[in-house]
Amino acid sequence: MTASVALLLFVTLQRLIELAIAARNTRLLLARGAYEAGADHYPFMIALHASWLITLWIFGFCRPIVPIFVALFVVLQCARIWVLRTLGSRWTTRIIILPNAPRIVSGPYRFCSHPNYVVVAFELPCVSLALGLPRHALVLGLLNLAMLRVRIRAEDAALRRAQERGAARIKSKA
Repeated sequence: MTASVALLLFVTLQRLIELAIAARNTRLLLARGAYEAGADHYPFMIALHASWLITLWIFGFCRPIVPIFVALFVVLQCARIWVLRTLGSRWTTRIIILPNAPRIVSGPYRFCSHPNYVVVAFELPCVSLALGLPRHALVLGLLNLAMLRVRIRAEDAALRRAQERGAARIKSKA
């Protein structure tokens, strides 16, 4: 097995496992009274990430890898694990709002409001560059940044609305 195939298999398996974890967490959160926000852009986000992965397999299969970008990818995976461990059962690929739950401000969230999106913003072009695909990195990286702009706006708005509702409930009880 070549190093590029190993990298592609790892990324593919990782994404499939993450989708299963996200689906489980989403079900559990919804059962606890959570609700989804910003669902209208979610199919586009899935299509973008699926396109990224499929085109990596098409263009990156059996190519020589660029070790520096593989090393950066490993560092990004450590950051990803930190994010997932910090969010625990609240991590999902959707925008799921759990009413009255405190906003997480520990772990990487002490330094950045959206650390998972920072990881993904670097990860997508990094894997492309690790496979020697600079145009792929540029095009899919820019498309992902555009998607993240939509995503972050939707998430921030949903979190603001949830916080305002919580504050209004507290005032009405007083």
